[in-house]
Order: sequence, then C-alpha cells, then structure tokens
Amino acid sequence: MSGEVSFLKPAVVNPATSPVLTDDLQASVRTKTAEVLALLKAASNELKNITFANSFGAEDMVLTDIILKNQLAIEIFSLDTGRLPVETYDLIAKTEQHYNTKLNVYFPQAQTVEFYVKNHGINAFYESIDLRKSCCHMRKVEPLQRALNGKKAWVTGMRAAQATTRTSLPVREYDAGNKLEKFNPLSDWSETEVWAYIRLNNVPYNALHDQFYPSIGCAPCTRAIAMGEDVRAGRWWWEDPTSKECGLHVK
Repeated sequence: MSGEVSFLKPAVVNPATSPVLTDDLQASVRTKTAEVLALLKAASNELKNITFANSFGAEDMVLTDIILKNQLAIEIFSLDTGRLPVETYDLIAKTEQHYNTKLNVYFPQAQTVEFYVKNHGINAFYESIDLRKSCCHMRKVEPLQRALNGKKAWVTGMRAAQATTRTSLPVREYDAGNKLEKFNPLSDWSETEVWAYIRLNNVPYNALHDQFYPSIGCAPCTRAIAMGEDVRAGRWWWEDPTSKECGLHVK
C-alpha cells in the first residue's frame, strides 16, 4: 500500500550446499577429481561396455559432469520410478540441455505397478518394510536389471559416509547380484567435497538440495531434514536406519 515500506525476508542459506571454498578444500577436490577421472578412464578401457546409474543426486551430478566433460565412453542411464519429485524431472531436462545430451531412462513394468496398487493400495509402502521393499523392487530393482543387461560394469555415486549400510564401500567391487563389476568412484569423498566440486564447476543440481534435502528419492519417501541430522534421515524416515536401502545396492 502507498506509504508503506516492505522488507523481503532473506532466503535461508543451506550451509551443506554452500561450502566455504578454502584453498585446502579446492586442492582436495582437484586431487580427488583427477583420481576419479583416472579410475573411470581405466575402467572404460578395460571393460568397454560400462554404464553409469544417475539418480540425479548431488554425487551423481558430479560424476555426470566428469563423464560428459571428458567424453568418456560410459553410458548414462536413469530410473524413472513414476513417483519422482517434480524438481528431479526438472533436473533431468536441465541436464540434457546443459550438456547437449540425451539420457537413457528406464521405467517400471506397468502391469506390475497396477497389480501392486490394486492389491495393496497406492501408498502401501508406509505399512510395512516388506511392502516398501516390494515397491522399491518393482520401481527400481527390476528396471535396473534391464538397464544392466549385457553390461560388463556399472558406476554409482555412492559414498561410504552416507549411511550405516555403506560404511565399508570399496572403490571397486564385484556385484554378485548383477554378475558384473561395480565402481564407486566417490566412496571416500565428503559431502563438502561434493558440493565444492558442484560450485567450482557450475554443475546443475536438484533444487530440493537447497531446501535441506541432502538425499532425494521418490517424493512420498523423501523429506527435508533438520540441521545436524544424518544425511539419509529424510529417506524412509519411519524405518530403522539399518534397513534404509531400496535393494539396488544390497549385497
């Protein structure tokens, strides 16, 4: 109204996604980036038919940037579960535009989803761990198996510090479940290093990260976390931390 002065409320800055870029941090990121690049080059030369599973989290965007900027012979694919946040779809489109590329996207089998919803309900995953894992299996694990069919190796953005289920995470391992080699190039990266890389290289990322979503999955199973909470606290928050995996990375 006339004569009134309005003040804009300052935006809340998420310190996790806006690290102080000290000289030591930048040096660490440069060193680790060179190590990741060397590992991925060696892996693609050795195994030829290799693919990267991009779920569009911060770590995955780091690897996407490294792979595409360096034109590595590594395919990139993603799983569209059908229940992703709109911000993730926005990032998929932005990634394709930013890097002038097209990603391979795999979807769950429609009949399986229809059967699950008809018999258990649209949000049955809240009712028990078994129903949640069944939902994850049909929306993630089965499409992943199709994506990995015929491949010699796959790459993930997992870090050892992300969860109690990932504390012992080698850079390279044999994935017995999928019968191929598996690489986790960011295993020893800290969250601060991930975000430093993103800031230093102007990498696109999911807008939900700025709203205190450090780990992003399907919309119904992901929430923001409070400062000081574990980075995976917003995933399947109603379950015990030791069960918080969707089945993609369980040995």
